[in-house]
Amino acid sequence: MQKIIILDFGSQTTQLIGRRVRELNTFCEIMPYNKFPQNDPDVIGVILSGSPYSVYEERAFQLDFSQIRGKYPILGICYGAQLMAHTFGGKVEPEGTREYGRANLEWMEEDNPLLKDFAPNSQVWMSHGDTITKLPEGFRCIASTATVKYAAYAANDEKIWGVQYHPEVFHSIDGTQLLRNFVVDICGGKQDWSPASFVDQTVAELRQQVGDDKVILGLSGGVDSSVAAVLLNRAIGKNLTCIFVNNGLLRKNEFTDVLRDYECLGLNVVGVDASEKFYRELAGVSEPERKRKIIGAGFIDVFETEAKKIEGAKWLAQGTIYPDRIESLNITGKVIKSHHNVGGLPEKMGLRLCEPLKWLFKDEVRRVGRQLQMPEHLITRHPFPGPGLAVRILGDITPEKVRVLQEADDIFIRGLRNWKVKLSGEEARKVLAAGVPADMKDGEIEVSLYDQIWQAGAILLSDVKSVGVMGDERTYENPVALRAVTSSDAMTADWAKLPYEFLAEVSNQIIRNVRGINRVCYDVSSKPPATIEWE
Repeated sequence: MQKIIILDFGSQTTQLIGRRVRELNTFCEIMPYNKFPQNDPDVIGVILSGSPYSVYEERAFQLDFSQIRGKYPILGICYGAQLMAHTFGGKVEPEGTREYGRANLEWMEEDNPLLKDFAPNSQVWMSHGDTITKLPEGFRCIASTATVKYAAYAANDEKIWGVQYHPEVFHSIDGTQLLRNFVVDICGGKQDWSPASFVDQTVAELRQQVGDDKVILGLSGGVDSSVAAVLLNRAIGKNLTCIFVNNGLLRKNEFTDVLRDYECLGLNVVGVDASEKFYRELAGVSEPERKRKIIGAGFIDVFETEAKKIEGAKWLAQGTIYPDRIESLNITGKVIKSHHNVGGLPEKMGLRLCEPLKWLFKDEVRRVGRQLQMPEHLITRHPFPGPGLAVRILGDITPEKVRVLQEADDIFIRGLRNWKVKLSGEEARKVLAAGVPADMKDGEIEVSLYDQIWQAGAILLSDVKSVGVMGDERTYENPVALRAVTSSDAMTADWAKLPYEFLAEVSNQIIRNVRGINRVCYDVSSKPPATIEWE
């Protein structure tokens, strides 16, 4: 299968490059800059990512270009472009001020294959502190902005291109076109990567990998583990046993609702209510990272106990997706929070690991789910943190605090599902392009607020109390914050511009119906600088 290799130099948007390539129905792999796969006949091109470092810093990541130069077409993005210029004999220098934000290509070599079908004065997104001041011999400028002379360059006699800006972000209007030009036209990508081909190939590979062995899969209720379960069920049927653990930190009624959904899918599911265990172990713990670790360890204990009851199991399956693996291999070594997974459990139990979704991004998982004809409400379910509501309660965990947050969260989520809005033009196109099922009528579509956003939930500020007035009495109760974001990649996110009428209705419902809450706030911070969760 054809593939593009993306060499990662530590940029926070490297994943986004991968997603954009996948959107072109072309397979790609993100590899550390020093782990280029040798002698892989499927490689058709190489992309070099950005980096937080400068090329002339001692700690900067360097590349042995003999592995790729002259063998594959190469596209360098930001740091990647600077690294090639620096390595091949050009000059890169710090700018007086950081170049950040929108710019326009005021001049470009219109017949260059990398810039084919670009609009005049195409908008691009800059984010760099250094700039290329001299190109290597044998290279030429192919695009400039008002302030960046070498916004893009090309080799005269080699298939090498560099761009100083970021085509992977949506602010670069012709960014997808640039990547299409490189991947499809220059590298010869056949664009044969699709959900249907993935399902057929993966089912065949799973049957070969697992054979007649028994497999255990830990379900979370999320789209990743659900799609993994359905894929495995299609491949091995009754030899799959799924375990769904209730840690007491799920959404309201989620344990029973999800079990019912899984049974309707024909899955063999064991439900385990371990909420008391988790409440006991979390008592008095407020620090988010400690919560994560306690919940992760507790999940492993429960899972191991239940898994031992399944005789002859040889495999542990997980809904691990590609971003999980990329983040766990971050070359800069910077960790913000630990991931909630079953790390170490396969070895401890003597099981082999099976990860059928390990090459997919989140949007691709949803496309595969639709290919498998799964219920839409499972496919469109918003991401939910592994530790559940534990990291949405600021303070220690008690069953009463969980109850309060569940009630407020349920009102918010049901409200998002039930509140319909009509969209047209570019807004409608974006929603349809994301795969949201909607019928076009008279140029308009009607969709719920829930289907327009990436993730939503409520956060209980349990260590904060504020004065309120309800009826003739003063109250001294907790505030709850509502958070809803839009995103295409989870690496960046913007707060959702929900209608004021909706926010007013939800706020009134929460305060009227949830005992313990007397104030509702709405989070209007974006990522960056804020994260999606409040932890």
